[in-house]
Amino acid sequence: MDMSKKKSFKWVWIIAIVAVVVLIVVLLSSGNKSAAASKSAGVSDSNPSTAAASQQPAVDQDWLELPGAVNNDDYEVNTYYDSSVRNYTHLYDKETYTSLWTAYPLNSTYMGSEPRPSKWSYSTSIDTRHQVNLRNRSYNDSYSRGHMIPNASRNGNKAMQMQTFFVTNSVPQIQNSFNSGIWSKLEGDLQDIGSTEEIYIVTGVAFNKVGEDKPVAYTTAKDDTKKVPIPNYFYKVVLRVKTSKGKVTSASTIGFWMDHRKYTDSYTNYTASVDQIEQWTGFDFFVNLPDTVESAAESNTNWTNFQNF
Repeated sequence: MDMSKKKSFKWVWIIAIVAVVVLIVVLLSSGNKSAAASKSAGVSDSNPSTAAASQQPAVDQDWLELPGAVNNDDYEVNTYYDSSVRNYTHLYDKETYTSLWTAYPLNSTYMGSEPRPSKWSYSTSIDTRHQVNLRNRSYNDSYSRGHMIPNASRNGNKAMQMQTFFVTNSVPQIQNSFNSGIWSKLEGDLQDIGSTEEIYIVTGVAFNKVGEDKPVAYTTAKDDTKKVPIPNYFYKVVLRVKTSKGKVTSASTIGFWMDHRKYTDSYTNYTASVDQIEQWTGFDFFVNLPDTVESAAESNTNWTNFQNF
């Protein structure tokens, strides 16, 4: 091959390589812009399906209420205590100012008759930049400060009760015919079970099911300008166990999944298996159960069976 052909061949390869590099840069830039757009929406990246759920518990403890860990830089996991006694653990999304789930044990020692606090306060574990000022007043648009772990599940211990009034334990919730109706009745019936034995509860919210793309509405607090997404769904998953010599030998679970709207019927019409709610949320619940017990327990959808366990 003469020198002129060698030079031409060399330049063809250089041009081809440059073209490929430019194409890669353009594609990466497009992807980053798309991710940035999702971030600015503050909701899309809150779907845990973007990060693999883990069989490892969210904190390094053997507590039965714990879901699995999720790797996302926007998430923060905190456990609140009174002295050395755990109160609750939550997965908080700093981008959406939302506790995506809150996990806690419930038994008679947590419940009592402490007066309901009149004000809320900032969490002591999260930078106030990532919290909404709900200390004195609620959200706009008639949404209430919906507790993730309810006051009545911790009104037997003043310090723990005050931790349920951290603003990070609040999400925008329809008050009439939801928070004060079907949701309150569900929480009350779970408290009745918890008054006779220890049970384990995870309360959560979702903006979309995994793979879904529903519109998400926003509101603000009366004393803040941060835009807060309004959950499209609320759910609970609940665990009861039987033990022998300190080990779990059998278990029963039940889930409840509700669109965020007004209701006139019973929560028993909205049962779902824990398996199903795991598919919808991308979270792995009750990971500290023995594997064989967990797989057998998480398919139940029957409230009566759960009650009679």
